[in-house]
Amino acid sequence: MASNKNALIRYKTIDYCLRNKFKKWTLDDLIEACSDALYEYEGKDVNVSKRTIQLDIQLMRSDKLGYNAPIEVYNRRFYKYSDKDYSIMNIPVTDNDVKIMNDAIQLLRQFKDFSLFKEMDGVLQRLEDSVYSSQKDKKSIIHLDKNEQLKGLEFIDPLYNAIQQKKVLKIRYQSFKAHNASDMIVHPQLLKEFNNRWFLLCLNKRKYYTLALDRIIEASIEENIEYVDNNVDGDTYYKDVIGATVSNSRPQRIQFWIEKKNAPYVITKPFHKSQRVIKYTDDGVIFNIFVQINFELERKILGFGELIEVLKPGKFRNRILGKLHQATANYK
Repeated sequence: MASNKNALIRYKTIDYCLRNKFKKWTLDDLIEACSDALYEYEGKDVNVSKRTIQLDIQLMRSDKLGYNAPIEVYNRRFYKYSDKDYSIMNIPVTDNDVKIMNDAIQLLRQFKDFSLFKEMDGVLQRLEDSVYSSQKDKKSIIHLDKNEQLKGLEFIDPLYNAIQQKKVLKIRYQSFKAHNASDMIVHPQLLKEFNNRWFLLCLNKRKYYTLALDRIIEASIEENIEYVDNNVDGDTYYKDVIGATVSNSRPQRIQFWIEKKNAPYVITKPFHKSQRVIKYTDDGVIFNIFVQINFELERKILGFGELIEVLKPGKFRNRILGKLHQATANYK
């Protein structure tokens, strides 16, 4: 898996280089660019050999991966695409590919009435749209929010497999607050997604930690340590929180007011499943939620700016007020 991942990073890097027409690319330049890319993604020095890049170029030129990349050598030392508009990212999906994907989608649709697949319908709709838009002269009907710069997604598969196979992991991790990375021996329990970021819930010395995947530098399996499975149920563990941060503090009843014009937005998209409408006022709506106070709750409330007012509890109201005072001070 790691070898395949490194190869894909090299192909994308070579493609990126050859699409840059403002530089003449020698084989040594491509080697250096691939080495830098692997260091950026993997966090360690990888010695990319001349032979490796030559084989990569040969493979990209071939039909084996479907690239048929028009890579040519000029002046006996420089590499470029003979087609200035070519990119391996623009490879069209063939009619046979579309047929196979459509068949797979229809097969999955047969299971949509089972409880296990009750949330699959939206996924299938997005898949159908992706297949539809991949065909020539057809545009996408659904636009999804994407962040091409998001880091850490390459760890989803190995972390998922470790949880499924009950494997202990050694993770090199560096939080935003830490000056240096450190190693942790963890027992992975759950993968959690929130607000376009992924997190790993894991055990370390019998204590739960939530690690952001974009702060993980390296992860490897520790075969000689017995795995501890706490049978964590995500619905139960995250029942009283907004986001991915569980403080293990007692949930509190948070009461807040939302300005009248924006109240329908909060009604149709609740802050939390515990949300209830308490009262309609002349200028807005008062809501209650029953949650732990954490960073994500604060961020959500502060994001509404002048359209929200925390009413209860008083201690949390003052905490938000203090942050707003600090925010206004930044503009003075």
